[in-house]
Amino acid sequence: MQPVTPAKRLRLAVLASGRGSNFLAIQGAIENGRLDADICLLISDQALAPALERARELGIKALFIDPKAFPGRDAYESELVCHLQGEEIDFLVLAGYMRLVGGVILNAYSHRVLNIHHALLPSFLGLHAQRLSVEYRVKYSGCTVHVVDSGMDTGPIIKQAVVPVEDDDTEDSLAERILAQEHRLYWQVLQLLAEGRVYIEGRKVHIV
Repeated sequence: MQPVTPAKRLRLAVLASGRGSNFLAIQGAIENGRLDADICLLISDQALAPALERARELGIKALFIDPKAFPGRDAYESELVCHLQGEEIDFLVLAGYMRLVGGVILNAYSHRVLNIHHALLPSFLGLHAQRLSVEYRVKYSGCTVHVVDSGMDTGPIIKQAVVPVEDDDTEDSLAERILAQEHRLYWQVLQLLAEGRVYIEGRKVHIV
């Protein structure tokens, strides 16, 4: 087996549709010397996404690319790939990006597109995972960093963090505690990649 990437300082790009709290947590880990990487580019599909302004304040190149300006998803993603390749990006990090990633990006960055989901996959795929966790009265929820594939939250799982579901939890209270774990887990997974310790064999992920 070969590692997903050899040990190196990673060049990252972030796709974000909203405030980008996971983006900021990753950037914080970089600034604190805990993550051997650089965020070289942030792209949003929303002109008013707060993540764009925060990236610019941090001196990170930030672009709004409007999907509506393109005839379809393939054309839109081809534009994104041009920008990613122009910055020699190693990994594409989804941080609250509210679109499914299609074949153009996945073909260009096979095993190099990551997402974090606010549940313990494969349970509660898609939106409203915290609400469903509370409604089903599961005992544990959490978050999952996974490789993005052509499905919704179905790619190989790299690492998870567990959060107990309390009897008095609401969707909001559970989401807040899960988010705190997201902010820790995402950069830790990226550091494992930077150290060349992640191997993928089919759906199985090995961390050495």
